Amino acid sequence: MNRAIPTSAPVATALLLAAGRGERMRPLTDETPKPLLAVRGKPLMQWAMEGLQRGGVQHLVINTAWLGEQIPQHFGQVFEAAGQVPMHLRYSQEGVDFGGALETAGGIVRALPQLDEVFWVAAGDVFAPEFVFSLEARARFIASPQLAHLWLVPNPEHNPRGDFGLSADGLALNLPKHEPIGQVPEQAREAHAEAPRWTFSTLALYKRAFFQAPWCALSSGNAQGVKAPLAPMLRAAMDNQAVSAEIYDGPWTDVGTPERLGALNRLS
Repeated sequence: MNRAIPTSAPVATALLLAAGRGERMRPLTDETPKPLLAVRGKPLMQWAMEGLQRGGVQHLVINTAWLGEQIPQHFGQVFEAAGQVPMHLRYSQEGVDFGGALETAGGIVRALPQLDEVFWVAAGDVFAPEFVFSLEARARFIASPQLAHLWLVPNPEHNPRGDFGLSADGLALNLPKHEPIGQVPEQAREAHAEAPRWTFSTLALYKRAFFQAPWCALSSGNAQGVKAPLAPMLRAAMDNQAVSAEIYDGPWTDVGTPERLGALNRLS
């Protein structure tokens, strides 16, 4: 199997993840992909698309899998909003090419030939309407030695232990979620237990080099359709001080259940 991705179009500066099955959202997702479920009068993924467009993104890749044909049918090839430069859309169709989603890292590597040297990644099932995809943040990241820059949020009820720590100088930390055991001194156990952890918002900037050796074992384009998670790569890079982060304290919801979707729509 060797399905190449065409690269004739201009490189995209952002990837929107929209390939997941949305099992916890069933039965809502039995006939509609989760990113197309309505939040406050528009598809959930459109909130991120509008934010990217306001941030100057003119070429966006969207990955699809479950009921993925509905997404290009809905949005087409160009996304337009009043007062904004039209944003050109293309699709990395994992469901068509491989029969299902490739997980986060597998999907990013699949789309990599279509992406710029530095690119945003956002999730189509996350609601963060006030997040700013700023050119200044991208420029700072380009000038930095890090390979990834993450936005972390206060821990929601469904993830009370968080994902990653944050150092005083802005590096993401691979802190264990549970107290170390065994030969670790009691003082060290207490320090780990008390260190704050934050939840990864899925909003991030990446450099293509992060999806190459030694961090990533997949070849650009992921022609074999290998499924690969992102978290182990991030943790390995954090252990080598290659990931920076900052806190985002604006509105943010991982719309993972019908209850969270309903809560958002009740607040509209």
